Amino acid sequence: MRLLFGIILLLAGSASCLTAGELHGAITEAGKPVGAGVKVEITTSGNVYTVETDKFGGYRIFVKEKGKCVLTVAVKGQSASADLVSYDKSTRYDWMLESHDGKISLRRK
Repeated sequence: MRLLFGIILLLAGSASCLTAGELHGAITEAGKPVGAGVKVEITTSGNVYTVETDKFGGYRIFVKEKGKCVLTVAVKGQSASADLVSYDKSTRYDWMLESHDGKISLRRK
């Protein structure tokens, strides 16, 4: 009986981890990865999640909330934002940084 209770408790605890959605992808500029250390921020209705890109321009963020979010990338003293959606499953969003008249913008690949 104790074993069954322990298994149920373990499954209930791990189920809460499954509701978090993973947002991941890569950011490129002029066809090349932006490189390591670029700040990536995801803003939801309740929280802000921040990571930095790896050497391949990749990012990975676990977002607890589902629904519309805003991704902001800060590079070269500027920032660019784009809307995206967080689901309860892992979702890939790849982005291209573009420059127009000295201002950067994000476009989804």
